[in-house]
Amino acid sequence: MNSTPSLLNRILVTLLGLVLLAAGLLLILLATAPAVASWWQSWSPGVWAGINQAFNATRFPGRGESWLWILVALALLLLIGLMVAWIAQQGKGRNNLLAAEYDPGEVPGDVHIGGGVAEQAVKHALAGRPDLAGASVTTYSVNGSPALKVRLLPRQGVAPHLLAAEVSGLLSALEAVVGRETPVLIHIAAGARTRFGRAERVR
Repeated sequence: MNSTPSLLNRILVTLLGLVLLAAGLLLILLATAPAVASWWQSWSPGVWAGINQAFNATRFPGRGESWLWILVALALLLLIGLMVAWIAQQGKGRNNLLAAEYDPGEVPGDVHIGGGVAEQAVKHALAGRPDLAGASVTTYSVNGSPALKVRLLPRQGVAPHLLAAEVSGLLSALEAVVGRETPVLIHIAAGARTRFGRAERVR
């Protein structure tokens, strides 16, 4: 329900994992395989000499510094900018407003109901239920309109459709109190807490 770039995140995490895995394997092979160590010792000096030659050939006239350092600094600044932009995209779509409407009553004005009202009300209604290992409620903005996401962690042995029906009833009561229909996504998930939690019957 949010605009977090999940696919991009998975691609970046995969690439980073592959790079770290390759670096780790190389270090292990350098420490344990004499053939790899000898190859590295014969290969790395030539690469280092080539890098030094490139920096020596690009020095400013009359100075010992190379203008390649400027390119390195610009590349690092670009990388930092991309990282900041990537971080800014995480978790977008969350909203703190559940409803907003103009009231032309005796005292005209705008009425705003925060998303925390719905979140706290639903979480309080679900708290202490023996058939739930956990529950969370979040308010999002979808196409400019508020929406709720209810994430449930039922215990083993709990019928998901019955749980969804009960939660739908709670949300209908909330809509009656607020006076406005709100789109809701009910996400019933499974995790370690549900796998190892003991199923309990509701009396």
